[in-house]
Amino acid sequence: MTTEYANGKPPGETVDAVVIGGGAAGLNGALMLARSRRSVTVIDSGTPRNAPAEGVHGLLGLDGISPAELLRAGREDVRRYGGRILSGEVTAAAPAAPAAGSDPRFTVTLAGGGVLRARRLLVATGLRDQLPDVPGLARHWGSGVVHCPYCHGWEVRDEPIGILAVGPASVHQAMLFRQLTGDLVYFTHGTGLDEDARARFAARAVRVVDTPVAEIESTGNGITGVRLADGRIVPRHVIAVATTMRARTDGITGLDLPMEESPHGTGRRFVTGPAGSTSVPGVWVAGNAADLFAQVGAAAAAGALAGAHINADLAAADTDAALASSRPGATVA
Repeated sequence: MTTEYANGKPPGETVDAVVIGGGAAGLNGALMLARSRRSVTVIDSGTPRNAPAEGVHGLLGLDGISPAELLRAGREDVRRYGGRILSGEVTAAAPAAPAAGSDPRFTVTLAGGGVLRARRLLVATGLRDQLPDVPGLARHWGSGVVHCPYCHGWEVRDEPIGILAVGPASVHQAMLFRQLTGDLVYFTHGTGLDEDARARFAARAVRVVDTPVAEIESTGNGITGVRLADGRIVPRHVIAVATTMRARTDGITGLDLPMEESPHGTGRRFVTGPAGSTSVPGVWVAGNAADLFAQVGAAAAAGALAGAHINADLAAADTDAALASSRPGATVA
């Protein structure tokens, strides 16, 4: 166990909150709870979505910080206020018998058999990106293959960029990347492209290639081009592609959290209400598991908001319990 997880021993008592996921959303939610003097344990599998990226961008005051450094600093923040960080994977999470007054309870089982008990859960599991099955594409994910013009656009400005279309969302993506380079090629790759979109592309000097893509060509220095089905190679240094994004559900299906398809076939996410609340009492969801398009700053903000609402919910439950115990003839549960 590394020093980052030095206080990672599972607590024996029921904690106020367990946070499932140690990314920006989970850590910021835990920070809000710990600063409110809540007992909180974060379970971190150590597999953040943005691990392949060189830096986090668009985050005020921390633009360019490496993903690993940002999370290391976040873990330190949580521990400073007494929060626990536990390295591990959740294999099961489910509601347990509630306490007196119907105050929710949950059990969270870890790989290896450890069990945590909590009054509230914050699910911040993030998402997984599913890339098109094109040979040579996945190996460059996070470097020469990008998806977000706000996360990576400045770093690939003025490069020969190719848009690998996966559906209607790719047209919008192309317009955003056109802002960053004058050399943009749109590979339809079997997707439909109406005349209006073609006219817009022509007006912005975006070249359209309808021949299917066979392979992404590269050398040790990165992507060199796109090989088409007819053998031609279109020189490119960067490929932008809209992934299919799916919220991570590993180990938490026992919570029966509702899910929904996101618009335009972009992925699948958890259904949430205000501040990440869910239809399951005592469970909140924050970050990319609920908002597939949230950047790091937005995910962290969502985690903070969820953490504050969890604390408020706990405060109300604590007050209800204190009031019940103060009544004549009351017994302490």
